[in-house]
Amino acid sequence: MPLTPSPAATITSKITRLAAINIAVAAAVMGIKYLAYLVSGSVALFSDALESIVNVMTAIAALIAVRISSQPADEKHPFGHHKAEFFAAIFEGAMIIIAALLILMKCYEAFRYGVTLQQPGLGLTINTAAAAINGLWAYLLIKRGEAWRSPALVADGHHLYTDVVTSAGVIVGLLLAILTGWHWLDPLLAAIVALNILRAGYKIAMQSMSSLMDQAASPDIEERIRKVITINGHGAMQAHDIRTRQAGRALFIEFHLVVPGRMTVYDAHVICDRLEDAIEAEIEGSEVVIHVEPDFKVKTGIEGAVDL
Repeated sequence: MPLTPSPAATITSKITRLAAINIAVAAAVMGIKYLAYLVSGSVALFSDALESIVNVMTAIAALIAVRISSQPADEKHPFGHHKAEFFAAIFEGAMIIIAALLILMKCYEAFRYGVTLQQPGLGLTINTAAAAINGLWAYLLIKRGEAWRSPALVADGHHLYTDVVTSAGVIVGLLLAILTGWHWLDPLLAAIVALNILRAGYKIAMQSMSSLMDQAASPDIEERIRKVITINGHGAMQAHDIRTRQAGRALFIEFHLVVPGRMTVYDAHVICDRLEDAIEAEIEGSEVVIHVEPDFKVKTGIEGAVDL
């Protein structure tokens, strides 16, 4: 009789499949945007197409990271490989920054030697279609990434949203250039776009580096943890020194649980099992470690402590 995949394995499979599809979508959008640049000769459309090349590279990096992070814990990595996704997000931020610098170089050449728009109307039409595809796909990546706790998918989705904003700005600016005849607006807009991309890349890289340094869970999640402890901690006296650290889709939680000094090890173990099961059921992907202490370890006036 075949074994039923665990919920975690099912989610990992879905994330891997979506990351693979992401590469195909990024490649298709890149081709469409490059076609828009070829028919128009617009530097702004070139900047949009160049960012899409970065999209393909980061989509590949995200797939590799997702596959590595899904590997089970082993002797050399007893806590698993969850942080691999953060490396993909940092790589994505670095590639975005490089793309922005390349666009600025192209803008400098356009300002210096001028630019001639060929079929800007057709280029805009093609680029608008690519932007619509990117917008829908970015929304799907972020929603699925948040639901499945995948930093790589969420980072890729936010990156694509910056791409959509870029495309919208390019479309508006190029329309103004066509209507006014001021073709210098084209490289100027591309430069503005590059600076916006630069800001987005820096933000993604900094957020991922913070997570790699064992960033704590959000205040909302920590409040949910305290609530679960309050509801399921009967028999104990207090929970304190509650600490969390995020590692990809895994959330490691540890705290000290104070019990009556005369309580047996068996009874304390029952309480710990009950708390671990309740927290892991409430917070998907969490792993809980509890340190049991006798009653004289009760702490007063400690922020974040849970009295039971």
